[in-house]
Amino acid sequence: MGRLTTHILDVERGRPAAKVAIEAFAIEGETARKVGAAATNTDGRTDAPLIEGAAFAAGVYELRFDVGPYLAATGRAQPGFLDIVVLRFSVADPSEHYHVPLLLQAHGYATYRGS
Repeated sequence: MGRLTTHILDVERGRPAAKVAIEAFAIEGETARKVGAAATNTDGRTDAPLIEGAAFAAGVYELRFDVGPYLAATGRAQPGFLDIVVLRFSVADPSEHYHVPLLLQAHGYATYRGS
């Protein structure tokens, strides 16, 4: 069964990023339709997939990570550089597992398609 999952690793601190709000959107032309939302747990992961099953279709998606409050709470955003990190990507085969993690630093980030 296809699904979309994520996690956040704070690479500066060498640990997962907890309590970060994440929203998932399906991008349809110029419209962004919210299709999921969650917050990371103490392991930096969401407790369930953001999207799964029949709701997970081929197309373009965005994950929006609200990292500003997390960075401020860990004392690294004075003033903050990153606030909301937006990752836009395409899903070709919705029967597959798409894992899109965020590797976070106070002044930058990286991502990849994981497994």
